[in-house]
Amino acid sequence: MAIQEKTYVVNGITLHVAEAGEQTGKVILFLHGFPEFWYGWRKQLTYFAGKGFRAVAPDQRGYNRSSKPAGVKAYTMEKLTDDIAALIRQLTQESVYLVGHDWGGAVAWVMAIRYPDLLEKLIILNMPHPQVMKENLKHNPKQMLKSWYAGFFQLPFLPELAGSIFDYKLLEHSMKSSAKKGTFSDADMAHYKAAWQQPKALASMLNWYRAYKYNRLNLAGDITVPTLLIWGRKDTFLGQEMAQPSIARCKNGQLVFIDNATHWLHHEKPDEVNHLIEAFINQP
Repeated sequence: MAIQEKTYVVNGITLHVAEAGEQTGKVILFLHGFPEFWYGWRKQLTYFAGKGFRAVAPDQRGYNRSSKPAGVKAYTMEKLTDDIAALIRQLTQESVYLVGHDWGGAVAWVMAIRYPDLLEKLIILNMPHPQVMKENLKHNPKQMLKSWYAGFFQLPFLPELAGSIFDYKLLEHSMKSSAKKGTFSDADMAHYKAAWQQPKALASMLNWYRAYKYNRLNLAGDITVPTLLIWGRKDTFLGQEMAQPSIARCKNGQLVFIDNATHWLHHEKPDEVNHLIEAFINQP
């Protein structure tokens, strides 16, 4: 199925969006994390389009060809979720299936807290419930160590410099070294580097981390939307001990571990991930 690229005006900005499938199909919406963009979902877009869905993956604000508003506070979770709520309302008058990975998973969790009526079902890949993440960043030394880079990203200018020098070698290494060997090809990395090279992209992407301290939303709420949490056990960034407490916050939740998968499970195990999502969607 061919992937088409479009632009939507939402919440005062423009979002560049990749879509596949019939316009009349039920919407399944995919939210990428750091440092990806819509391309990270290409194997899901074509699969679900082939199953009759309208599969949609935006570049979230600050990424690739979407708007990159100035200032750290332009990237608070309130604004990030308002973007997606506005996009959903333009795509369809019905509720959608929402899938999120990494930071996209964080946005998806908060969508389920703030806008449950817009969601039919919620699928999260390797991202804990925001309250569980917050508690572990305060009290879990193991997770604090895993998340050292989030502290580094708070610095001005230096993370942008470190990320961009030597043809984005640090970002490339962070992806390749944390994934199973061969997961990201040279052709894949060329796509990512083209996205990172977009004007103001790197600073805007890092501002997602910098805006975390400005969050004023109550994110402690339980999730009422039916939820599937899929977790690759070999994640080097996020400890699997956060998975069970996260699904415990869901009134109708299911947790599936994939033993031989890392943080990048949708790249490494696309067939398994796609089938798990599809089976969950098809449950009555």
